[in-house]
Amino acid sequence: MSTTTRDSACDASPAAAAAAPTSLADLCSMLHQELGDKGINEMAKIDVERIKSLMESYTSDCNDWTQFSHFDEGRYTRNLVDAGNGKFNLMILCWPANVKSPIHDHAGSHCLMKVLGGDLKESRYAWPGKMGPKALMPASLIPSVTASEPAQKEGAMNLTQETILHLDEVAYIHDKIGLHRISNPTGENSVSLHLYCPPYETCKTFDEKTSVARGSGRIVFFTEHGERKNSPCSSIMQ
Repeated sequence: MSTTTRDSACDASPAAAAAAPTSLADLCSMLHQELGDKGINEMAKIDVERIKSLMESYTSDCNDWTQFSHFDEGRYTRNLVDAGNGKFNLMILCWPANVKSPIHDHAGSHCLMKVLGGDLKESRYAWPGKMGPKALMPASLIPSVTASEPAQKEGAMNLTQETILHLDEVAYIHDKIGLHRISNPTGENSVSLHLYCPPYETCKTFDEKTSVARGSGRIVFFTEHGERKNSPCSSIMQ
């Protein structure tokens, strides 16, 4: 297992730096422009990296996202910011102290996560046994990763990498890379911005000790566009 920390935000590309979003609303608008009528799965590797650079170039300002920041004691919440064009979802997740998600896949979706406040830890795992991602884009279109994925041992999930993510840093994962868990290891609240492309409603979660997989319930939002929903927040998946 490798352990990494990111002490500073990744440098944005020249293109991203020239057109850095000045607010969360501006970022939403630029994501619509970038994705247009197609999602990342229909685009090339360079387009995935461009979206990542765009998210990196936005500097978090709590005045932008406080209206979407809704906590629930003892569990994380998923708060919809923008339903996109049917090709992506943009949401804010709120993490109380010492809360973590289950280990999970992303149902073939691309996931980009930016820390808006506090610190978070990403723990990556190898797919258990003979299981693996299905119905995915070609591996040639997946951005390169440096984390190795050792052979899965019988029983417990195989932890391959842990990364501490700080303010304004962005992480990317896809089922071709592996599974992951997000946790807030601190004693303070943390907030993150997530882009899922394409959107999805269910995924698989994995027992850390046995590697047994099960389907999640339907993923629902705690709030949508800042308004509280009547249905309870799903605690199944990040």
